[in-house]
Amino acid sequence: MYTLLLILIYIAFISLGLPDSLLGAGWPVMHTALNVPLSYMGIVSMIISGGTIVSSLMSDRLTRKLGTRVVTVVSVFLTALALLGFSFSDRFWMLILFAIPYGLGAGAIDAALNNYVAMHYTSRHMSWLHCFWGVGTIVSPFVMSYALTHSEWSDGYRIVSFLQLGIGLLLLLTLPVWKTNRNRIDVNLTGKSVGLIGALKIKGVPFLLIGFFSYCAAEATAMYWASSYLVEVRGVSGEFAAAFASLFYIGLTVGRFFGGLIMDRLGDRKMILLGTGILLGGIVCLVLPVEKNFVALAGFIIIGLGCAPIYPCIIHSTPSNFGAENSGAIIGIQMASAYVGTTFIPPLFGVIGRRIGLQILPFYLLIFVVLMIVMTEKTFKQTMRRNRAL
Repeated sequence: MYTLLLILIYIAFISLGLPDSLLGAGWPVMHTALNVPLSYMGIVSMIISGGTIVSSLMSDRLTRKLGTRVVTVVSVFLTALALLGFSFSDRFWMLILFAIPYGLGAGAIDAALNNYVAMHYTSRHMSWLHCFWGVGTIVSPFVMSYALTHSEWSDGYRIVSFLQLGIGLLLLLTLPVWKTNRNRIDVNLTGKSVGLIGALKIKGVPFLLIGFFSYCAAEATAMYWASSYLVEVRGVSGEFAAAFASLFYIGLTVGRFFGGLIMDRLGDRKMILLGTGILLGGIVCLVLPVEKNFVALAGFIIIGLGCAPIYPCIIHSTPSNFGAENSGAIIGIQMASAYVGTTFIPPLFGVIGRRIGLQILPFYLLIFVVLMIVMTEKTFKQTMRRNRAL
C-alpha cells in the first residue's frame, strides 16, 4: 500500500505537469484563432500564476482542514474542468475566465503534495516526484502537436482535460489508500497553522524564500530564453534551436530520475551544492569564446542537469530545517515565491535583453544562481545552529 500510494502521488504530479507546457505549444495557433496579439499569452500566464500564488499561500490551512488527499483530488478535478473550459473557448475573455480555476487548482496540488512527500518520503522520492512533473511537460506538447496536425488547438486541451479527469477519477476511487501513512505522526495536520507572518518570523525562512525565488527565476529564464539566445547570439536556425531547447526539459527530467538514485546517500545539502556546480559549468559553456555552437548547445543541457536536484532538495529539506509542524505553511510560501520568480524574472530579462542584447543571458543567470546558493547556504547554517541549540 505504501508503494501504491507513492505511485498515485506520482500520477497526480504528472497531472500537474501536463498543462504547464500546453499553452506555449499551442499559442502560435491559438492567438490567431482568437484574433488577439501574440503577446496576450503573457496575460493568460500571469493570471494562472496569480491563482497559483493565492492557492499556495492558502494551502496549509486547506490541508489542515480537509487533508492532503481531499485537496489533491478536488484540485485535479478543478484543473481538468478549467482545461475543458479552455477547449470550448472561442473568445479571449473565456480563456481569462478559465485561467483562474486552473491556477487555483495547480497551486493547491503543488504545495500539498510537495509538503506530503517531504513529510513522509525520502529525498529520492521527492526527486522522482518532480521527475514525473517533467514527464507531464514533455507529453503535452506532443498532444498539442497531434491535435494541430489532425484537428485544431481546442482538441489538444480537450484531450489533456480528459487525461486529467481520468487521473482525478483514479485518485477518487483510491482515497482509502491514503490511510497508509495515518499511523505515522503527521504533526503537520495537528494544531493551528503558523500562518504567513508567523512563518516569516522563523529564523532562516527569509533566506530560504530568497534562495528559492532566485533558483526558480534562473530555471524559468533558461527555459524560456534558450531558443532565442541560440538564434540571436549563436546564429542557430530557429527549428534547430527549438529542438535543442527542448533538451533542457529532458536534461531536467533525466537528471531528477538518476539524481534520485544517489540523493539518500549524499543528502539534500550536498545535492544542492552538486547541482549548483554543474549548473555553473553549463553557464560557463555559454560564454566560452568557441565558434562551434555545440558547446553552447551542450551548455543548456548541462544547465538542465544542474537544475535537476536543486528544487526537490530545497523542498525536501524544509521539514528537517524548520520542523514538521511548520513545513506546510513554509512550503506553501515557497511555492508562492517560486511562482513570483517564474512569472516576473523571465519577462524582465526580455526587457533588459532587448536594450542591451541577449548575449547577457549567462551573466543574468549567474546573478540568480549565486544569490540562490548564498541564501540556501545561509539557511542551512542558521537552521543547523538552531537545531543544535535545541
